[in-house]
Amino acid sequence: MSGFAEVRFKGTRKAYFAYAGLDLRPGQHVVVQADRGEDIGEVSAVGAIAERKCSSSGGGCTTPTPEHAVLRHARDAEVATLDQLRHDEERVRAETRKLVTRHGLKMKVTEAEWQFDRNKLIIYFTADKRVDFRQLVRDLARTFRARIELKQIGVRDEAALLGGVGRCGRELCCSTWLPELKPVSLQLAKDQRLSLNPAQISGCCGRLMCCLMYEHRTYVEARRRFPREGRTIRTSLGEEKVVAVDIWHDLVTLRGIDGERRTVSLDELKGEVGARGLRPPAKDEADE
Repeated sequence: MSGFAEVRFKGTRKAYFAYAGLDLRPGQHVVVQADRGEDIGEVSAVGAIAERKCSSSGGGCTTPTPEHAVLRHARDAEVATLDQLRHDEERVRAETRKLVTRHGLKMKVTEAEWQFDRNKLIIYFTADKRVDFRQLVRDLARTFRARIELKQIGVRDEAALLGGVGRCGRELCCSTWLPELKPVSLQLAKDQRLSLNPAQISGCCGRLMCCLMYEHRTYVEARRRFPREGRTIRTSLGEEKVVAVDIWHDLVTLRGIDGERRTVSLDELKGEVGARGLRPPAKDEADE
């Protein structure tokens, strides 16, 4: 069999490979071509699903086949060796942090990842400013006798690598199932009428929670059924201003010219407005 495969490595790192003559299924460990060597990862998608995920994530699927290929299924001994490398990465992080301190660099070492053949070592770090780590790279290469790649990541990527538990009590979405970290804006919280207190809408990474995106479209579509807050509409009692809407219970709170407030259901309000609809008079629209 031949086709296209998505392979995941440590943390959230993933890549796409071509394969031929192999029966691949998600969950299998495979040996793949890597930068000047070989690496081991776990198959997470194959065939059309992998191609679609690659295209949607900007994974470079612009050619008929990826640049690298799956070489073979990983043997049990190779998977065991990979586990040993993962344990050794704790030592790598500790040694790297000592060297960072020795050089007086303002950077935080987040994670380390050995390539399976130990020809390459990736060090992930965060930093507020640009860091001159040329001497650090030379020292790391001498210490670990491998090609070194220092990769700067953001705090959201750091949370995805390290994992954790969110305020909802579940494991972080970014470190478990979320396929891609997309920008999250404050407008999402405003549209959902959430508190704009950063402590209440920020995740473990200190940035706005990814889950603000999950129900945003539902909120926006639900509000389209209601008159906008602050607008004046003509009802059976005359001109009244929309003070608040409750999309969960289909209620609208109105305030009349005399200051009296009342709450009616959306269906009742539509009945009062009748053929005029819930849109304000043309003059109001022109004033806006």
